[in-house]
Amino acid sequence: MSIKHEPVELAIVGGGAAGLMAAAAARSRRLGCVVVERKARIGSKMLMTANGRCNFTKDVSAQRMLADIGEPVASFVRQALEAFPPSAIAGGFRARGLRIKRMADGRLFPSSEKAADVVHVFGDLLREGEVPLLSNCPVVGIQPVKNGFIVATRHFTLWARRVLVATGGLSFPKTGSVGDGQGFARSLGHRVEPCRAGLTGFECMAPSAARFERAAASVLVGGEAVCRYEGEVEFERWGVSGAAVYNCSRVVARRNLEGAFTLRLDTPQGAFDFQSPKMRPLKEAIVTIGGVSLGEVDPHTMQSRIVPGLYFAGEVLDIDGPTGGYNLSLAFATARLAVESISRETSYSSQKSQTPPVRRRGKGEA
Repeated sequence: MSIKHEPVELAIVGGGAAGLMAAAAARSRRLGCVVVERKARIGSKMLMTANGRCNFTKDVSAQRMLADIGEPVASFVRQALEAFPPSAIAGGFRARGLRIKRMADGRLFPSSEKAADVVHVFGDLLREGEVPLLSNCPVVGIQPVKNGFIVATRHFTLWARRVLVATGGLSFPKTGSVGDGQGFARSLGHRVEPCRAGLTGFECMAPSAARFERAAASVLVGGEAVCRYEGEVEFERWGVSGAAVYNCSRVVARRNLEGAFTLRLDTPQGAFDFQSPKMRPLKEAIVTIGGVSLGEVDPHTMQSRIVPGLYFAGEVLDIDGPTGGYNLSLAFATARLAVESISRETSYSSQKSQTPPVRRRGKGEA
Protein backbone atom coordinates (compact mmCIF):
# COMPACT_ATOMS: atom_id res chain seq x y z
CA MET A 1 0.00 0.00 0.00
CA SER A 2 1.41 3.35 -1.02
CA ILE A 3 1.03 6.26 1.38
CA LYS A 4 0.65 9.76 0.03
CA HIS A 5 1.78 12.65 2.16
CA GLU A 6 -0.59 15.49 1.40
CA PRO A 7 -1.57 18.51 3.50
CA VAL A 8 -5.08 18.82 4.88
CA GLU A 9 -6.96 21.56 3.07
CA LEU A 10 -7.83 23.45 6.25
CA ALA A 11 -6.66 23.41 9.85
CA ILE A 12 -9.11 25.11 12.21
CA VAL A 13 -7.40 26.27 15.38
CA GLY A 14 -10.05 26.53 18.09
CA GLY A 15 -13.14 24.47 18.85
CA GLY A 16 -15.43 27.22 20.12
CA ALA A 17 -18.35 28.92 18.38
CA ALA A 18 -16.37 30.16 15.36
CA GLY A 19 -14.29 27.01 14.98
CA LEU A 20 -17.27 24.68 15.20
CA MET A 21 -19.29 26.70 12.69
CA ALA A 22 -16.26 26.67 10.38
CA ALA A 23 -16.02 22.89 10.66
CA ALA A 24 -19.76 22.51 9.98
CA ALA A 25 -19.47 24.75 6.91
CA ALA A 26 -16.41 22.83 5.67
CA ARG A 27 -18.27 19.54 6.10
CA SER A 28 -21.21 20.76 4.01
CA ARG A 29 -18.81 21.84 1.25
CA ARG A 30 -16.80 18.61 1.40
CA LEU A 31 -13.72 20.60 2.28
CA GLY A 32 -11.21 18.50 4.18
CA CYS A 33 -10.47 19.97 7.59
CA VAL A 34 -9.28 19.18 11.08
CA VAL A 35 -10.23 20.99 14.30
CA VAL A 36 -7.54 21.48 16.94
CA GLU A 37 -8.91 22.50 20.35
CA ARG A 38 -6.94 23.48 23.45
CA LYS A 39 -9.48 22.13 25.97
CA ALA A 40 -10.66 18.58 26.49
CA ARG A 41 -14.15 19.37 25.20
CA ILE A 42 -15.52 21.56 22.43
CA GLY A 43 -17.66 24.65 22.91
CA SER A 44 -16.55 25.35 26.48
CA LYS A 45 -17.43 29.04 26.41
CA MET A 46 -20.74 28.42 24.62
CA LEU A 47 -21.70 26.13 27.48
CA MET A 48 -21.39 29.15 29.81
CA THR A 49 -23.25 31.61 27.60
CA ALA A 50 -26.27 33.27 29.22
CA ASN A 51 -25.70 31.34 32.45
CA GLY A 52 -25.67 28.04 30.60
CA ARG A 53 -28.77 28.76 28.52
CA CYS A 54 -26.96 29.86 25.32
CA ASN A 55 -28.59 32.85 23.66
CA PHE A 56 -27.17 31.93 20.25
CA THR A 57 -28.65 34.76 18.12
CA LYS A 58 -31.45 37.33 18.03
CA ASP A 59 -34.56 37.46 15.87
CA VAL A 60 -33.74 40.70 14.07
CA SER A 61 -32.66 41.55 10.54
CA ALA A 62 -29.00 41.75 9.60
CA GLN A 63 -29.44 45.49 9.10
CA ARG A 64 -30.85 45.95 12.61
CA MET A 65 -28.07 43.86 14.09
CA LEU A 66 -25.44 45.92 12.25
CA ALA A 67 -27.01 49.15 13.48
CA ASP A 68 -26.96 47.86 17.06
CA ILE A 69 -23.33 46.77 16.74
CA GLY A 70 -22.18 50.14 15.41
CA GLU A 71 -18.88 51.29 14.02
CA PRO A 72 -16.09 50.46 13.48
CA VAL A 73 -17.22 46.83 13.72
CA ALA A 74 -20.37 47.03 11.57
CA SER A 75 -18.58 47.97 8.36
CA PHE A 76 -16.16 45.08 8.74
CA VAL A 77 -18.75 42.38 9.45
CA ARG A 78 -21.45 43.65 7.08
CA GLN A 79 -20.80 41.13 4.29
CA ALA A 80 -20.52 38.25 6.73
CA LEU A 81 -23.78 39.06 8.52
CA GLU A 82 -25.72 39.81 5.36
CA ALA A 83 -24.62 36.47 3.91
CA PHE A 84 -25.51 34.60 7.12
CA PRO A 85 -28.13 36.67 8.98
CA PRO A 86 -29.79 35.68 12.26
CA SER A 87 -32.70 34.07 10.39
CA ALA A 88 -30.29 31.74 8.58
CA ILE A 89 -28.45 30.93 11.80
CA ALA A 90 -31.73 29.98 13.49
CA GLY A 91 -32.87 28.09 10.39
CA GLY A 92 -29.71 26.02 10.38
CA PHE A 93 -30.22 24.93 13.97
CA ARG A 94 -33.88 24.17 13.35
CA ALA A 95 -32.93 22.02 10.36
CA ARG A 96 -30.79 19.94 12.70
CA GLY A 97 -33.74 19.39 15.04
CA LEU A 98 -33.02 22.04 17.67
CA ARG A 99 -36.23 23.39 19.19
CA ILE A 100 -35.96 27.14 19.71
CA LYS A 101 -37.47 29.47 22.28
CA ARG A 102 -37.99 33.14 21.41
CA MET A 103 -38.01 35.75 24.14
CA ALA A 104 -40.14 38.91 23.98
CA ASP A 105 -37.12 41.01 22.96
CA GLY A 106 -36.17 38.60 20.15
CA ARG A 107 -33.39 36.67 21.87
CA LEU A 108 -33.28 33.03 20.77
CA PHE A 109 -32.44 30.10 23.07
CA PRO A 110 -32.78 26.35 22.77
CA SER A 111 -36.24 25.46 24.13
CA SER A 112 -34.59 23.39 26.83
CA GLU A 113 -32.55 26.45 27.86
CA LYS A 114 -29.55 24.14 27.95
CA ALA A 115 -26.43 25.33 26.11
CA ALA A 116 -25.33 21.71 25.73
CA ASP A 117 -28.10 21.20 23.15
CA VAL A 118 -26.48 23.81 20.88
CA VAL A 119 -23.03 22.28 21.29
CA HIS A 120 -24.46 18.82 20.61
CA VAL A 121 -25.69 20.00 17.21
CA PHE A 122 -22.09 20.72 16.25
CA GLY A 123 -20.83 17.52 17.83
CA ASP A 124 -23.30 15.49 15.79
CA LEU A 125 -22.34 17.30 12.58
CA LEU A 126 -18.64 16.63 13.13
CA ARG A 127 -19.25 12.99 14.00
CA GLU A 128 -21.53 12.35 11.02
CA GLY A 129 -19.12 14.09 8.66
CA GLU A 130 -16.12 12.23 10.14
CA VAL A 131 -14.42 15.56 10.76
CA PRO A 132 -11.22 14.94 12.75
CA LEU A 133 -11.25 16.63 16.14
CA LEU A 134 -8.06 16.89 18.17
CA SER A 135 -9.08 17.99 21.67
CA ASN A 136 -6.91 18.61 24.73
CA CYS A 137 -4.34 19.73 22.18
CA PRO A 138 -3.00 23.30 22.48
CA VAL A 139 -1.39 24.73 19.36
CA VAL A 140 1.99 26.29 20.14
CA GLY A 141 2.88 27.80 16.78
CA ILE A 142 1.85 28.41 13.18
CA GLN A 143 4.59 28.66 10.57
CA PRO A 144 4.13 29.45 6.87
CA VAL A 145 5.96 27.02 4.60
CA LYS A 146 5.92 26.20 0.91
CA ASN A 147 2.41 25.03 -0.06
CA GLY A 148 0.82 25.89 3.26
CA PHE A 149 1.54 25.99 6.98
CA ILE A 150 2.97 23.86 9.73
CA VAL A 151 0.67 23.89 12.76
CA ALA A 152 2.70 22.78 15.75
CA THR A 153 1.42 21.21 18.96
CA ARG A 154 3.52 19.99 21.88
CA HIS A 155 3.57 16.43 20.55
CA PHE A 156 3.21 16.58 16.76
CA THR A 157 2.80 18.87 13.76
CA LEU A 158 0.15 19.22 11.07
CA TRP A 159 0.67 20.27 7.47
CA ALA A 160 -2.23 22.35 6.15
CA ARG A 161 -2.77 24.32 2.96
CA ARG A 162 -4.71 26.97 4.88
CA VAL A 163 -5.27 27.84 8.52
CA LEU A 164 -8.29 29.45 10.18
CA VAL A 165 -7.55 30.93 13.60
CA ALA A 166 -10.70 30.86 15.74
CA THR A 167 -9.31 30.87 19.26
CA GLY A 168 -11.56 33.54 20.78
CA GLY A 169 -10.64 36.44 23.04
CA LEU A 170 -9.12 36.56 26.52
CA SER A 171 -12.16 36.47 28.78
CA PHE A 172 -12.95 33.40 30.91
CA PRO A 173 -9.50 31.85 30.34
CA LYS A 174 -10.58 28.59 31.98
CA THR A 175 -12.63 27.92 28.82
CA GLY A 176 -9.46 28.07 26.71
CA SER A 177 -9.60 31.73 25.70
CA VAL A 178 -6.06 32.61 26.71
CA GLY A 179 -4.89 34.76 23.78
CA ASP A 180 -3.16 32.08 21.69
CA GLY A 181 -4.60 33.37 18.42
CA GLN A 182 -3.60 36.96 19.09
CA GLY A 183 -0.08 35.70 19.77
CA PHE A 184 0.03 33.71 16.54
CA ALA A 185 -1.20 36.76 14.62
CA ARG A 186 1.42 38.98 16.21
CA SER A 187 4.22 36.52 15.46
CA LEU A 188 3.11 36.45 11.81
CA GLY A 189 3.35 40.23 11.48
CA HIS A 190 -0.16 41.36 12.41
CA ARG A 191 -1.02 44.30 14.58
CA VAL A 192 -3.10 43.31 17.58
CA GLU A 193 -5.27 45.98 19.17
CA PRO A 194 -5.02 46.13 22.99
CA CYS A 195 -7.44 43.67 24.59
CA ARG A 196 -9.75 44.94 27.31
CA ALA A 197 -13.01 44.02 28.97
CA GLY A 198 -16.29 44.42 27.14
CA LEU A 199 -19.76 43.53 28.45
CA THR A 200 -18.88 43.50 32.12
CA GLY A 201 -19.99 45.05 35.39
CA PHE A 202 -18.75 48.14 37.21
CA GLU A 203 -17.24 48.29 40.68
CA CYS A 204 -18.96 50.89 42.86
CA MET A 205 -20.77 51.42 46.14
CA ALA A 206 -24.19 50.15 45.10
CA PRO A 207 -27.29 50.15 47.32
CA SER A 208 -28.32 46.92 49.02
CA ALA A 209 -28.55 43.86 46.78
CA ALA A 210 -31.47 44.02 44.35
CA ARG A 211 -32.31 42.89 40.83
CA PHE A 212 -34.56 44.76 38.40
CA GLU A 213 -35.68 43.16 35.14
CA ARG A 214 -37.06 46.48 33.90
CA ALA A 215 -34.56 49.26 34.38
CA ALA A 216 -32.19 51.36 32.29
CA ALA A 217 -28.52 52.28 32.23
CA SER A 218 -26.93 55.29 30.53
CA VAL A 219 -23.43 56.65 30.01
CA LEU A 220 -23.14 60.44 30.30
CA VAL A 221 -20.21 62.57 29.21
CA GLY A 222 -20.35 66.24 30.12
CA GLY A 223 -23.94 65.76 31.23
CA GLU A 224 -25.01 64.43 27.80
CA ALA A 225 -26.07 60.81 27.31
CA VAL A 226 -23.93 58.96 24.75
CA CYS A 227 -25.94 55.76 25.11
CA ARG A 228 -28.94 54.34 26.94
CA TYR A 229 -29.94 50.69 27.28
CA GLU A 230 -33.05 49.21 28.81
CA GLY A 231 -33.07 45.82 30.47
CA GLU A 232 -31.82 44.07 33.55
CA VAL A 233 -29.87 45.95 36.22
CA GLU A 234 -28.56 44.24 39.33
CA PHE A 235 -26.96 45.66 42.46
CA GLU A 236 -24.33 43.31 43.85
CA ARG A 237 -21.97 43.46 46.84
CA TRP A 238 -19.11 44.63 44.59
CA GLY A 239 -21.06 46.95 42.28
CA VAL A 240 -23.57 46.78 39.42
CA SER A 241 -24.24 44.29 36.64
CA GLY A 242 -27.01 43.16 34.30
CA ALA A 243 -27.54 43.35 30.54
CA ALA A 244 -28.19 47.11 30.43
CA VAL A 245 -25.03 47.76 32.45
CA TYR A 246 -22.96 45.37 30.34
CA ASN A 247 -23.91 47.20 27.15
CA CYS A 248 -22.85 50.49 28.73
CA SER A 249 -19.46 48.99 29.60
CA ARG A 250 -18.92 48.16 25.93
CA VAL A 251 -19.48 51.80 24.99
CA VAL A 252 -17.09 52.98 27.70
CA ALA A 253 -14.37 50.60 26.48
CA ARG A 254 -14.90 51.22 22.76
CA ARG A 255 -14.80 55.00 23.19
CA ASN A 256 -12.00 54.94 25.77
CA LEU A 257 -14.12 56.91 28.24
CA GLU A 258 -12.48 55.57 31.39
CA GLY A 259 -12.22 58.34 33.97
CA ALA A 260 -14.47 60.78 32.14
CA PHE A 261 -18.06 59.54 32.35
CA THR A 262 -21.05 59.05 34.61
CA LEU A 263 -22.96 55.78 34.81
CA ARG A 264 -26.62 56.50 35.49
CA LEU A 265 -29.05 53.79 36.50
CA ASP A 266 -32.81 54.33 36.42
CA THR A 267 -34.57 51.72 38.55
CA PRO A 268 -37.91 51.29 40.34
CA GLN A 269 -36.02 52.33 43.48
CA GLY A 270 -34.92 55.61 41.88
CA ALA A 271 -32.03 57.00 39.84
CA PHE A 272 -28.41 56.46 40.83
CA ASP A 273 -25.30 58.16 39.45
CA PHE A 274 -21.79 56.71 39.70
CA GLN A 275 -18.79 58.80 38.68
CA SER A 276 -16.35 56.90 36.45
CA PRO A 277 -16.73 53.52 38.16
CA LYS A 278 -14.04 50.94 37.48
CA MET A 279 -14.88 48.10 35.11
CA ARG A 280 -14.52 44.50 36.25
CA PRO A 281 -11.41 42.68 34.92
CA LEU A 282 -11.09 41.22 31.44
CA LYS A 283 -11.04 37.64 32.69
CA GLU A 284 -14.65 38.10 33.90
CA ALA A 285 -15.96 39.89 30.82
CA ILE A 286 -18.51 38.32 28.50
CA VAL A 287 -16.55 39.49 25.46
CA THR A 288 -13.11 40.87 24.63
CA ILE A 289 -12.69 44.23 22.93
CA GLY A 290 -9.47 44.31 20.92
CA GLY A 291 -7.70 41.62 18.92
CA VAL A 292 -6.38 41.22 15.40
CA SER A 293 -6.58 44.62 13.69
CA LEU A 294 -9.44 44.78 11.19
CA GLY A 295 -7.40 46.78 8.70
CA GLU A 296 -5.16 43.76 8.15
CA VAL A 297 -7.97 41.29 7.36
CA ASP A 298 -10.08 41.29 4.18
CA PRO A 299 -13.75 41.64 5.27
CA HIS A 300 -14.90 39.95 2.05
CA THR A 301 -13.00 36.73 2.77
CA MET A 302 -11.65 36.91 6.37
CA GLN A 303 -8.20 36.24 4.89
CA SER A 304 -5.11 37.98 6.20
CA ARG A 305 -3.86 40.82 4.01
CA ILE A 306 -0.36 39.99 5.23
CA VAL A 307 -0.11 36.18 5.11
CA PRO A 308 -1.95 34.49 2.21
CA GLY A 309 -3.79 31.37 3.28
CA LEU A 310 -4.24 32.57 6.87
CA TYR A 311 -7.79 33.36 7.98
CA PHE A 312 -9.44 34.66 11.15
CA ALA A 313 -12.97 34.36 12.56
CA GLY A 314 -14.78 35.31 15.72
CA GLU A 315 -13.53 37.03 18.84
CA VAL A 316 -9.83 36.67 17.98
CA LEU A 317 -10.58 39.65 15.72
CA ASP A 318 -11.25 43.14 17.07
CA ILE A 319 -15.01 42.62 16.73
CA ASP A 320 -17.74 42.67 19.36
CA GLY A 321 -21.40 43.49 19.80
CA PRO A 322 -23.98 44.12 22.53
CA THR A 323 -25.19 41.36 24.78
CA GLY A 324 -28.16 39.30 23.60
CA GLY A 325 -26.93 36.90 20.90
CA TYR A 326 -24.86 39.36 18.88
CA ASN A 327 -21.43 37.97 19.64
CA LEU A 328 -22.24 34.36 18.81
CA SER A 329 -23.87 35.62 15.60
CA LEU A 330 -20.61 37.40 14.72
CA ALA A 331 -18.59 34.26 15.41
CA PHE A 332 -20.88 32.11 13.28
CA ALA A 333 -21.10 34.58 10.39
CA THR A 334 -17.38 35.37 10.10
CA ALA A 335 -16.49 31.67 10.31
CA ARG A 336 -18.94 30.74 7.59
CA LEU A 337 -17.68 33.52 5.31
CA ALA A 338 -14.08 32.39 5.81
CA VAL A 339 -14.90 28.80 4.84
CA GLU A 340 -16.95 29.89 1.83
CA SER A 341 -13.96 31.93 0.67
CA ILE A 342 -11.58 29.01 1.20
CA SER A 343 -13.95 26.66 -0.62
CA ARG A 344 -14.12 28.97 -3.64
CA GLU A 345 -10.34 29.33 -3.69
CA THR A 346 -9.85 25.58 -3.37
CA SER A 347 -12.30 24.92 -6.21
CA TYR A 348 -10.59 27.52 -8.42
CA SER A 349 -7.14 26.08 -7.71
CA SER A 350 -8.37 22.55 -8.46
CA GLN A 351 -9.93 23.57 -11.77
CA LYS A 352 -6.81 25.47 -12.71
CA SER A 353 -4.57 22.49 -12.02
CA GLN A 354 -6.83 20.21 -14.11
CA THR A 355 -6.82 22.52 -17.13
CA PRO A 356 -4.43 21.11 -19.72
CA PRO A 357 -1.65 23.51 -20.71
CA VAL A 358 -1.98 25.31 -24.03
CA ARG A 359 0.57 24.00 -26.48
CA ARG A 360 1.70 26.40 -29.18
CA ARG A 361 1.76 24.92 -32.65
CA GLY A 362 5.11 24.69 -34.33
CA LYS A 363 5.87 25.33 -37.97
CA GLY A 364 4.23 22.86 -40.27
CA GLU A 365 1.70 21.65 -37.68
CA ALA A 366 -2.01 21.68 -38.49
